[in-house]
Amino acid sequence: MTGLRIPRPRTTVGKAAGLVGAVFGVAAAGLAAGVATERALVRRFKDDPADPYADEVFGEQRSDAAYRLEMPDGTDIHVEVVEPTRPVADNPTVVLVHGFCLDMGTFHFQRKMLAQRGEHRIVAYDQPGHGRSGRLESGEYDLVALGHTLRRVIDEVAPDGPLVLVGHSMGGMTIMSLAELFPEMFGDRVVGTVLMATSGGMLAETKLVAPALLGRVGAPVLYMAGNVTRYGGPVIDRARRSTSNVAWLLTRRYGFGTAKPSPALVSYVEQMNSRTSADTVTRYLRTLATHSRFPALAALEGTPVLVIVGDKDMITPLIHSEEIVRRLPHAEFVQIQDSGHVVMLEHADEVNVALSRFLDTCERDES
Repeated sequence: MTGLRIPRPRTTVGKAAGLVGAVFGVAAAGLAAGVATERALVRRFKDDPADPYADEVFGEQRSDAAYRLEMPDGTDIHVEVVEPTRPVADNPTVVLVHGFCLDMGTFHFQRKMLAQRGEHRIVAYDQPGHGRSGRLESGEYDLVALGHTLRRVIDEVAPDGPLVLVGHSMGGMTIMSLAELFPEMFGDRVVGTVLMATSGGMLAETKLVAPALLGRVGAPVLYMAGNVTRYGGPVIDRARRSTSNVAWLLTRRYGFGTAKPSPALVSYVEQMNSRTSADTVTRYLRTLATHSRFPALAALEGTPVLVIVGDKDMITPLIHSEEIVRRLPHAEFVQIQDSGHVVMLEHADEVNVALSRFLDTCERDES
């Protein structure tokens, strides 16, 4: 941020402060709405005897090996590998790349399905600043760096053989960054790509996601947000935890498309969100707000592509996936009805069917 000049007019600072408050004002929202009312509402939503995932054990998956990879910027990356139980020669390794404010648990049901299928090696990792991976010591996170991180994970734990890359939201953007940096990998190593609820750009069309909002305001807001969380991040994180009922309701409203999503799923996603620190959130804002990698999609033109999106996704709406498919007309396009942003959790069975079918296609193409 060296040399960054913050505009002095009070109106600009006031707008910036207001936007920062909108993003990190969960505590204020909780007080305004009434803590008791929120608790009662959440309790009513959670009290659902028909919840199909009430007994699902989230966050625990079989892992045959775990690694800590240290990146040049000092962050260490947590990686897990599941070996196939019924290995098939030349079957691609499946690499799972999760999205913003989540972790590798995003793919809970896909990893479970692939492990039961037993024919593919599975590689999953937590993006920098998320899950069990370390945080960047200084500066901002950058999608270019995320592309290099993905390449490092591949080089270290899947150095040989074909790959299918599966990315959700920011994970899909990470794959696009990899394609921009290393287009020669696609068609050579990468024999298939799955893009779930993601975007090649067009963030101005995303009305509800904070990075798009802040991106339109510019550097002063990002500068202020970074300083607020750098020096007051622990306070903000405590406020977020103290108003977890508000966070739960917001997750239910904006993460899901079903009228009555599984309370257990909502809680699982909200827990992943809450484990992502406010400092990490703000240090990702600029790179997400300025993401535009449509030209990178050209690297995917010669390989199978599967695009999956929920028709009620309010974080990366349908138009984002439609634009990707317009640029990759050979892609298989699956729209999941009554699903929001966490489509692979909310409609796991439908996503798993599409993913299994796609892997079969990649295997035939490879052979």
